[in-house]
Amino acid sequence: MLIDLLLVAGGLVLLLVAGDFLVRGAVNLSLRLGIPAFMVGMTVVAFGTSAPELLVSVQAVLAGAGGLALGNVVGSNIANILLVMGAPALIAPVLLGRENLRDYGIMVGATLLFMALAYTGVIGMWQALVLLAAFGLFMADSIIRGRKARVAVEELEGADPNLRGPKIGVYLALGLIGLPVGAHMLVSGAVDIAETLGVSDVVIGLTIVAIGTSLPELATTLMAAVRREGGVALGNILGSNLFNLLLILGVAGVIGPMTVPPEMLRLDLWVMLGAALVLAPFIWTGRPVGRIFGAALLLTYGGYLWFLFLNGG
Repeated sequence: MLIDLLLVAGGLVLLLVAGDFLVRGAVNLSLRLGIPAFMVGMTVVAFGTSAPELLVSVQAVLAGAGGLALGNVVGSNIANILLVMGAPALIAPVLLGRENLRDYGIMVGATLLFMALAYTGVIGMWQALVLLAAFGLFMADSIIRGRKARVAVEELEGADPNLRGPKIGVYLALGLIGLPVGAHMLVSGAVDIAETLGVSDVVIGLTIVAIGTSLPELATTLMAAVRREGGVALGNILGSNLFNLLLILGVAGVIGPMTVPPEMLRLDLWVMLGAALVLAPFIWTGRPVGRIFGAALLLTYGGYLWFLFLNGG
């Protein structure tokens, strides 16, 4: 059990570090090749920051633990709102601007699309292709909008005009090597923990793995709250949830079918939808998410985790 916990912890750390290396290397290589900054922000950075979740889900499907892949995505989307939005609100009120209303609507639509596909009982080839097609439409829309709001080089995560070619190569190599190794460690440890505790891999994905892969979003959102940049916090959460549902499960479903557990249909998908909808009044009215509501989000998340472990999946 101790070895498995160390594998999970080590895998998470390696995923986070390798993901950061990959983003830094890819961003600076793209800029050196003359790709416009706004295109890099819309594509390279977004893909790079989703790489840990993508590798974990793919590794889980290859290991025959499709429930872990589904649990990772559903659990991450729940944590991204209840935990990642709740915790910063305890530090300072998080103002959610209406400029994110369109992306919020797209995220809710993606959630409903995934739920409809999940009720077919499996995320297989055709369901995955539907998700990937929706992701393609989202990216096309994002790029069109990105042309109207160009991103400065200095605003891009990982951009460093002084970074030399050999160092860019090292960053890329470390990222490309570290991500699959970290994913393998995390999935192997998580599956063994599930077997030892007598719970399903779905529960482990919904809890330990989901919280771990949501740590970058939590760190980013906490800093945004301290700087009173609520729009940045919300944009980070919405983008992560969209990539999780459409890209990550789309790719994983192409690689291998993932059977949707009945308990996920009964509870977890509806918790994910409820978490998504709970932000609607704040985005629509422009009211900030204050400490009381932030505490309510965290208590709800704690109760959800307690229920999962109590029932054992």
